Amino acid sequence: MEAVHRIIENYGKRDRSLIAMLQDIQREKGYLPREALKIVADEVNVPLSRLYSLATFYKAFSLVPRGRHIVHVCTGTACHVRGAVKLIDKLEQTLEIKNGETTADGRFTLEEVRCVGCCGLAPVIVIDEEFHGKLTQKDVGKVLEKYE
Repeated sequence: MEAVHRIIENYGKRDRSLIAMLQDIQREKGYLPREALKIVADEVNVPLSRLYSLATFYKAFSLVPRGRHIVHVCTGTACHVRGAVKLIDKLEQTLEIKNGETTADGRFTLEEVRCVGCCGLAPVIVIDEEFHGKLTQKDVGKVLEKYE
């Protein structure tokens, strides 16, 4: 947990920097471990419940380990109309997980999101901040191969 202490020090133990601290911890650990949240609570002098409120309010945070690659499937209006549900079905079948789950090997986490802001490319999946647009079910396997 040395990295957690370093992150807290970088922000001067200020409670106004809690979200930034949590973002850095998640980037470092892949999720927000309970032990890390306890350290932040103690060192910044905020209730642990406040950290859990932040961590559960923002979808960007996770309290459980996630895969090395996060697969976001856009289900905004344009993507939904152009087949996002079929992409989710194909991803669930291919990865053998359901939305919100992580593969047994820890390689992928599948998450549905409401909009990624590129409706002209619908339907879209975003893997590790890389956008893949105008996809069909046939494209799913080829896209996933890039993330071996």
